[in-house]
Amino acid sequence: MLQTFRKAFQIEDIRRKILYTLAMLFVVRLGSQLPTPGVDPTYIQNFFANQTGDSFNFFNAFTGGSFETMSIFALSITPYITSSIIIQLLTIAIPKLEEMQKEGEDGRKKLTALTRYVTVVLALIESTAMAVGFGRQGLLEKFNFVNAAIVVLTLTAGSAFLMWIGERITEKGVGNGISIVLLINILSRIPSDMTSLYEKFISGKGLASGGLAAIIIIAIILVLVVFTVILQDAERRIPVQYSQKVQGRKSVGGQSTNIPLKVNTAGVIPVIFASSIMQFPVVIASFMGKGNGKGIGSEILRGLSSGNWCNPNKIYYSWGLIVYIVLTIFFAYFYTSITFNPLEIANNMKKSGGFIPGIRPGKPTVDYLNKILNYIIFIGACGLVIVQVIPFVFNGVFGANVSFGGTSLIIIIGVVLETLKQIESQMLVRNYTGFLNVKGKSMKNSFLGY
Repeated sequence: MLQTFRKAFQIEDIRRKILYTLAMLFVVRLGSQLPTPGVDPTYIQNFFANQTGDSFNFFNAFTGGSFETMSIFALSITPYITSSIIIQLLTIAIPKLEEMQKEGEDGRKKLTALTRYVTVVLALIESTAMAVGFGRQGLLEKFNFVNAAIVVLTLTAGSAFLMWIGERITEKGVGNGISIVLLINILSRIPSDMTSLYEKFISGKGLASGGLAAIIIIAIILVLVVFTVILQDAERRIPVQYSQKVQGRKSVGGQSTNIPLKVNTAGVIPVIFASSIMQFPVVIASFMGKGNGKGIGSEILRGLSSGNWCNPNKIYYSWGLIVYIVLTIFFAYFYTSITFNPLEIANNMKKSGGFIPGIRPGKPTVDYLNKILNYIIFIGACGLVIVQVIPFVFNGVFGANVSFGGTSLIIIIGVVLETLKQIESQMLVRNYTGFLNVKGKSMKNSFLGY
């Protein structure tokens, strides 16, 4: 690995891209420390300290702690992520957007521009809700129109600037810029989470009990990492055979290939969708200064908060976990259904003279693809649920209040693997051994000892 890094830095083009990416990430973390003008910095910190659940921990982890300190990057790139998901979903419902998607490079540029506009609108809405909702409760040093407007403009500009940085990294750096920015924000929270775990389970304990706790924590993290790597890379390959055709004196076709269907077809999207729906009522209630009282409404809000799940003393609140699991599985099927079209795949195969061995072209092929797809979607959704639920159980049973969870782990591993593959592809052009291959073995197999 170190030798590969050394060789990567020996290539001027790759070295320049890596250094450019690191420089942009330095700017991101620097901006995360700059406070928003007119904001009381102690309000959000006290707000987090008084929270019984962790309705904002998910959002705070995505912003790299910027939300907790209410810096100029408090919204981070969450408006862009939401905007991208909205545009992607609308391409299924609106024919004009679907046509843009099929227009090639020009269509993608139009969709990218539309995504930017929607991002700014969402950032304005979110920043206004924060300035008004929290401002009335003490976020602003003086709650008036001028201070509220300054906060709204600052947070919106910060989100737009991060979007610009992400696009520049994609263009001039390595990897997907937006994903890289999200990755560095999540990674920035790990040291504080590890410190919390140390103080909770190891500090002040005896050598035996403290050492055992450290071994258990490390073992859980390693198991989750290995499982997530396998989940991200696992795929079902469906063989495809192309019939041989004679054109003049030459034979064309006849080769065999496959359709790779990833087990985790929807990636982390189902988890994000499910988490957002579960947290939306809790966030709105927090903006309105409600949710900590008594009554059915407050009890429902406590059940929706993942901070109350798997707690032996409040096991009745774990009904929210069941709802969360159902939503995750539902969105895994839903998102895959709008991004993968078996009918289109079958038609393209038929036009090219391809077929799945043992399956007739046309409707039988579509039915076969749907059957396989439904099976692997369920397996992938169950894998997502396992990765996400284990931290909830650990937090609920042992009281480990950390923001690092299954969602963060999936994003970290997915982005890291994708970025390494991109660097590897650039190095392989120059006949270098890549990150993901070690003497003919893949990194995953080498790591697992195969």
